[in-house]
Order: sequence, then C-alpha cells, then structure tokens
Amino acid sequence: MSKSENPAVIHPDSPAPSDSPAVPDRPLGDLRGPSRTCALLLGSGELGKEIAIELMRLGVWVCAADSYEGAPAQYVANESRVLDMAKADELNALIADVRPDIIIPEVEAIATAELSKASEAGVQVVPSCQIAQICMDRERLRRLAAETLGLPTSPYRFAESEAELAEGAAAVGFPCVVKPVMSSSGHGQSVMRGADDVAHAWDIAQNEGRTAKEHTVSRVVIEAFVPMDYELTVLTVSSSSGIVTCEPIGQRQEDGDYRESWQCADITDDVRCQASKIATTMVSGLVDLAHANGETGWGVYGVELFVLKDGRVLFNEVSPRPHDTGMVTMISQHLSEFALHARAVLGVPVSERSVALRDASMVSASHAIVVSGKGAVSFSHLAEALAEPDTDVRIFGKPGVDGHRRMAVALASAATGDEARRKAADVAERLAVTVTEHD
Repeated sequence: MSKSENPAVIHPDSPAPSDSPAVPDRPLGDLRGPSRTCALLLGSGELGKEIAIELMRLGVWVCAADSYEGAPAQYVANESRVLDMAKADELNALIADVRPDIIIPEVEAIATAELSKASEAGVQVVPSCQIAQICMDRERLRRLAAETLGLPTSPYRFAESEAELAEGAAAVGFPCVVKPVMSSSGHGQSVMRGADDVAHAWDIAQNEGRTAKEHTVSRVVIEAFVPMDYELTVLTVSSSSGIVTCEPIGQRQEDGDYRESWQCADITDDVRCQASKIATTMVSGLVDLAHANGETGWGVYGVELFVLKDGRVLFNEVSPRPHDTGMVTMISQHLSEFALHARAVLGVPVSERSVALRDASMVSASHAIVVSGKGAVSFSHLAEALAEPDTDVRIFGKPGVDGHRRMAVALASAATGDEARRKAADVAERLAVTVTEHD
C-alpha cells in the first residue's frame, strides 16, 4: 500500500476567506433554559443518529425529524418529530415550532427551497441552503464542477425529452448511463447499450425518479461509460479554519448502495494527490457560493470520485453531509466524520490533527449488514461476533424491515486492507439476525 507520511491533507494556503461569516458564540449545555442552542435534524437515519450523539456530547439540544416514527436518531435525541419533509407547509410549520439555531439536512427528500426562508431569518443551514439545493440537482452540480470549476468528469449531456435523450446518447456514445437530475441511490437510473434502449430508459427515469409522484417531466443526465478501475470517497471538511481532506476511502457498492468501505485505500501517491485536489476544489467552489450569500458552508462533504484504469481521477458527485462509506471513520480516525461534522458546524477549527488516523500503519474497514424479510429485527451472538480484537459493530435500531434494509454496520482494523475487510465480514456473519413478523 502506498501511503503518504501524513495520511491527512490540509490546505493552509487556502484559509477561510476574510469575508466568511463570523464564528457564532452560542450557549451550550443549557438544555432547558431559554438560551439553549437547538439543532434540527432533517433526516434521522443511522448517519443522523451519530450526528445527534456528537452534537449532544457538545451540549447541543437536538430535535430529530423524519418521515416515520422510530428512526434511529429519534431514540437518542432530546425531541423527535414525524412529518413529510418534502411538503413545504409541513416543513415550515416544523421550523416555526422548533425555532432551531441550526438546521442539518441529512436526507435529500426535503423542500430545500423553504430552507432559504430559515436562512434569511438567521438560522444556520448546514452547510448552506444553496449548497443543499445544488447537490441534489445533478445538472447544477455537474455544470458547477465541469464548466465553472474545470474539474475532470465523464462526458455528459442533458435532456428533457425522449428525442433529446436519443441525441445526447448518440453524442456521448453507447453504452451510457441515464439518471434523473433530481434523484439518488440509483432510483430511475438505467444503462443504455444501444438506440433501442432509449424509450425504456426514458420511461424508467420518468416513473422511478424523485419527481414521479409529482407527474412532472424529469430532466435527465446522460453520462458516458468510462474505463473505471474503482471508486473513492474523500471526506472533506470545511470549518472556520479552512478546508481539510481525510485519507481517501475505498468502497464496494451493489446496485448503487454501499456495502463495504475501507481506509486507507490502496492507491498511489499520484491518485491521492489528484483526489485531494479535486475534492478541495469542489468544496471550495461550494463554500465560496455560501460565503457570497452570507452563509458559512461549514460541515463534512462526501466527495465521490472515479479512478480510471490509466490512473486519472474524475469527479462524480458530492454529498453535503457525512457519507455512508465514511462510517469506517468510527474505527479508523481519532475523530469520526460525525464528530468532525458537529465540530465544524459549531465553528470549531478542524485541522490536520483533527482528521488524523488512529494508526497510520493499520487499515480499517466497514461492512454493511443488510437484512432481508418483513418484520422487527433483532441481533444476538454479540460476544461471538466481537471475539477478534480490533472489531466493533453499530446496530442502528431501525423499527423493522420490509424487503431489504441496512440495519447495522460491522467495523474492524488490521495490518492490511484484505484482512480488515475479512474481519469486518466475519463480524457481520457471526452476528445472528432474527426477523419477527409484526402482528
């Protein structure tokens, strides 16, 4: 494995701009008084749960909201709410009732346009309301990355009709991938291998993407296939002291969903340098937009990259929040991505030391535990699962499964990436899972 002497990369030559918003001096720990600092989580899954824990450790009062009752973060937060966050009236009513100091979107199915009203009223939206809107729109994000910031990407075109889809596919070449511009996690996505697939791909994008329920035409992006070797995630932190990148994370996905991740990734120094530069440029561009609107842009960003067989690195997407592949940082780094997110949001400077690995001679891995069935899920055989040293597990506490669902994550560290991944997989295998059908 090729590793730099220092696994973290910081950029002291690009500090926070002088016109960036001042660090707020908020009261912490007064959880019942009128001066308490309140954070509203919009999305309360396993990532939100860890963010809630880290914020509460720092004395923040947390309200966890989601579309269903019993979401993981709701069990640990000070208060919880259930609503359809994609509906503007419900979201506005929630914000008016909770009166948060900080709003942290943790899912994409949110009426993000309504966050602007909160921002104008003085609420800190993480990382900013504009960034949240850009990152959920593949067209705006890709144009910013490729056409404004000059980042390398796969060839692409956009289309808003079946005819334009055919033209765009002919321009980028077959095979190619078609994605709704307003969707995620593979919803509405398909592969076209020839002109005969155009009608089917257009139908999938319109009926399985996020706008399907709205009965509106979904614009799509057509992306050329590239000779990809593997994917990386670079967790990038914007804080009051500037931008810093974590050691790149390797990953394995199935059907667009994360299944494994490991840090450090087995990459060359040249790939590491390219990855850090692209991640820093992307996040700097987003943060500049936030500053122009008087917002901080602080928080963790999950920058997703393609590494080609010839060693070139391409920008793919960015999530303006902690990333599922970053769950490995709960065992690999001194401060997990969730702790880094909480600190950055609260104005704490995040430095090179903040993102350092616990042990640069070790590799850590995470393994998603996906359960299939219908009913409540329980786990047992914990002692057997964690018998090996340097292993751990996080059970999310979701209320149940109907189909298949990520319910826990196994963690492990070892001298090599293969060994760490094997140990994490063993934890997942040894942990007994029981699905009990609901009455």
